[in-house]
Amino acid sequence: MRGLLSHVIAVALAALCGAAAAQTFPAKPVRVIVPYAPGGGTDNLVRVIAPSVGANLGQQLVIENRPGGGSIIGTEIVAKAGADGYTVLATDLALVVNPGLFKSKMPFDTVKSLTGITMLASAPVLLVTHPSVAANNLKELLSLARARPGYLNYASGGYGASTHLAGELMKQAAKVFIVHIPYKGTGPAMADLLAGQVHMQFAGISSARSHVEAGRLRAIAVTGKRRNPAMPSVPTFDESALPGIDADTYWGLYAPVGVPAPVIAVLNKAFVAALRSPAHAGRLTALGFEVVGNAPQEHTQQFQSMIARWTEVIDKGKITTE
Repeated sequence: MRGLLSHVIAVALAALCGAAAAQTFPAKPVRVIVPYAPGGGTDNLVRVIAPSVGANLGQQLVIENRPGGGSIIGTEIVAKAGADGYTVLATDLALVVNPGLFKSKMPFDTVKSLTGITMLASAPVLLVTHPSVAANNLKELLSLARARPGYLNYASGGYGASTHLAGELMKQAAKVFIVHIPYKGTGPAMADLLAGQVHMQFAGISSARSHVEAGRLRAIAVTGKRRNPAMPSVPTFDESALPGIDADTYWGLYAPVGVPAPVIAVLNKAFVAALRSPAHAGRLTALGFEVVGNAPQEHTQQFQSMIARWTEVIDKGKITTE
């Protein structure tokens, strides 16, 4: 009985401390670690909304770019930061892919070290082929792959990139053998696809749309539960009778485990309000982002589930970073 009473008192005290922290939070600038160099998708997203988030918080956001190690270096800073809400992480799909890719090499346990604040945004991935490929739709493409195992290949931005994993997911779902050709970035991959050096690629709509409209590439299918408004004539994989290609890329915001729930709630409210501000809608859409802005508990469950799912895909595909 005494032990139970002590536990109840401890929980009550923690709740009171959390509520008190939220009333004074933030009392100084909030540092946002972006584990990439300036100019990338994550960096662009955060910088678009940063002034509005700062206004909502009443404190400046200090964006700190800490690239390296496939985003692990910057992520580790937040994973091992103090649990006060003043250091948060803005990152992308790498967060949920790295535990499967690096396993024992990870310097922290992602699930035990980080908690979700919100999914900031998502974006579908488009499968495009060079016009020389004798397939006008997904059914014809997969028929060609089955008739000629190992003939078709696909480019990606590198091992573990969303453009790689989307291809691996398609291979596993369709039970076809297509060859992965990794590049050092999606730009060089796209250049070789346009030149006909490779057959196909999973790419962001913003980078592939103009080439599709000009006839330089053929759009086959898009990930996501519904057709994308930017390219409404392109069917989803589900429509094309290949369900389960859930390979959208995404961007999320995280804090170290242990930050009081009321502080997490303050951060969530400030970021979600900025994301949904009409002042940013056009800019975010033009950059290829689909705003999400969900609750902390929901995104925590999301990213933990994604880690398990992508680790399974990585293990099944025997994907390594060697």
